[in-house]
Amino acid sequence: MSFNDDEPIVAPPNSGPRPTPIVAGRVQLVSKNNREAPLEENTQKVMLELTGGDSTADRSGLDLVAVLDVSGSMQGEKIDKMKTAMQFVVKKLSTIDRLSIVTFSDAASRLCPLRQITDASKADLQGIVDGLKPGGNTNITDGLVTGLKVLADRKLSSGRVVGVMLMSDGQQNRGGDAAKVAISGNVPVYTFGFGSDYDPTVLNAVAKNSMGGTFSVVDDVGALSMAFSQCLAGLLTVVVQDLKLTVTRVEDESEIQKVTAGNYPQEEDAGSVTVSFGDLYSKEVRKVIVDLLLPAIESDRGADILEVTYSYKTNGKLFDAPPATVTVSRTGAVPGDSPADDPPVVQTEVARLKTVTMITEARAMADGQKLGDARDKLVEAQNGLEDVLEQSNPVVEMLRTELQQLLKLFRTQEVYNKQGRPYAMSSETSHARQRFAARGDIESMRMFATPRMDKYLEQAKKFDEDPETPLPSADDDVKEEIAANPLAPIAGPIAFYIQAAIQALQAIEKIITNGTKPN
Repeated sequence: MSFNDDEPIVAPPNSGPRPTPIVAGRVQLVSKNNREAPLEENTQKVMLELTGGDSTADRSGLDLVAVLDVSGSMQGEKIDKMKTAMQFVVKKLSTIDRLSIVTFSDAASRLCPLRQITDASKADLQGIVDGLKPGGNTNITDGLVTGLKVLADRKLSSGRVVGVMLMSDGQQNRGGDAAKVAISGNVPVYTFGFGSDYDPTVLNAVAKNSMGGTFSVVDDVGALSMAFSQCLAGLLTVVVQDLKLTVTRVEDESEIQKVTAGNYPQEEDAGSVTVSFGDLYSKEVRKVIVDLLLPAIESDRGADILEVTYSYKTNGKLFDAPPATVTVSRTGAVPGDSPADDPPVVQTEVARLKTVTMITEARAMADGQKLGDARDKLVEAQNGLEDVLEQSNPVVEMLRTELQQLLKLFRTQEVYNKQGRPYAMSSETSHARQRFAARGDIESMRMFATPRMDKYLEQAKKFDEDPETPLPSADDDVKEEIAANPLAPIAGPIAFYIQAAIQALQAIEKIITNGTKPN
């Protein structure tokens, strides 16, 4: 069966033209590194930060597929809370967005094609959600495959944002292994473990198999609307797609030893490394650490040590940023290198990465029934944070909160199996993606949350209390943000062109300086 019956996007009457996208300046690049390096052979860390722009006024439309578990275990409060969470999703979408609903139990059913969000379709979609009834087994694989096929078969796909939200409350007991389903292209799959009886290993693997997907833990059945809201807040604020960062060594000046960028795909090619990130949300940050080896030189001089460029797509248009160059002053006044010489912000990021590695090691120990060793590893991670110079950095405090919660969930093997393992897996994938994922207390653990996520969290809490309360659409949210910051749509492009002009002047100055040096 082909799912090429997706609805076209028809502009509503009197809607007026959509803003013309400004392609440049939708991502800001900043480098953090030492400004001086010794003359002797040494290693240096360069941290690159890519940050999504402020404005989503000209965002691309979203094609969202909700893949919902309606097996027998969803009976009662669970199905009611899922319906409320989906009503929140339907009400937040705008006319440029489309939604398809897929359910699974013994097998999967596509309940509707990708439908443009209009007043009429909202009523139809809400009716579909209200009519969901639980029963049968749990065939996650068929649900996932069907959801992916809905996106793959689209007639209208150019320039559109895509996403799959898959939730399940049970063990897969029909169909094949969902963890082995190939997920091609830049399709993020966001999985939600609902309640306490699902298999976190499967849902975690599904998210990891996709580009940018995360695994969220929703132990409290009353928190599903909040968890869905955080995912939706990201998908409705995608500022660029197919984001790629390329770092290239400078011949005779540096060698790239390692590029650390979570579990995003990397490609190496003749002295350069390209990292593919997929989509980037507004105000979302991707930090990349490049470890460089600098050769020994004989005398003081400036040195270009890394060339950086990035590209992305927005509304189907490709943008290639001009190269930026990272420089240092090689001088005999600087002693040999050591990790303590790295800038504090770089040390903090290194500490975060080390903490996540230790969480993964602790989970492996607990899976091997070595719970005491696992707890010791988590305590070791806590102690390691005491050495971070930036103790006031919010990241450090959130890491402490995370480790404290993990220690509670690693107190017995039974608690670990039920809650500790999924929490640790969600933590690992969240850190690897540098993207928010709900785990434990959604309100206290806000690592990687964006401003829109914070806003939607409050909206979801109020909606859960009274689903009849009017809910602003995504368009209303954008209008509110522009009213608070009217320059947001052009701030990024202006900053980009100013930075490009500065780099051009610096390049001219370098040419003039080098040209006037005596032979």
